[in-house]
Amino acid sequence: MVAIGFVALLHAVIGYAFVTGLAYNVVKKAVADLKTFDVEEAPPPPEEKPPPPPPEQKVEPPPMVAPPPIVQSPVSVAPPIQTVATPPPAPVITPTAPPAPPPPPAPKLASPAVERGNPGSWVTNDDYPSRALREEREGTTAVAWDITTDGRVTNCRVTSSSGSPDLDEAACANITRRARYKPAVDNAGNPIASTGSRRVRWVMPQN
Repeated sequence: MVAIGFVALLHAVIGYAFVTGLAYNVVKKAVADLKTFDVEEAPPPPEEKPPPPPPEQKVEPPPMVAPPPIVQSPVSVAPPIQTVATPPPAPVITPTAPPAPPPPPAPKLASPAVERGNPGSWVTNDDYPSRALREEREGTTAVAWDITTDGRVTNCRVTSSSGSPDLDEAACANITRRARYKPAVDNAGNPIASTGSRRVRWVMPQN
């Protein structure tokens, strides 16, 4: 039994030595075969220069086109216009002047004006205008005039023409120059203005 145990122990020692030696040789060989080297990083590729920009070209902007509205708003309807009648402006009332007092009543005529001298001498054939004589014109002129408070004739006017202006003028001119009156008087005996009238007939003188 001792011998068997010894042999077994020997075998175990030999096996152990064999195993440990073989493992060492294998590790040594593996270490020998293992070669280390530094991995060099590849240099970066050379940088490419960007191509030069193309020549500048004048580009016209596209026409502006407004896009159609996505949502169409409803058409707004204007409210009806109500017309209000404007009342006419109030009339401007300007104060009127008070009415003038009525003129005093004309003095009552007590005695009319009376001619002085011969009224037939106021206009004669000697007063015939020379041109009317040459043209042998005749006619009748009706005249009227005013008599002042001192008996003179003023404002002589033709009320009916003879058809010849020079005959009408001669009638008024001579009556104004020659006629004289005793003026009319009122009830108090005061002289007042009055009027007179006459028809002058122009007839060619007989030679």
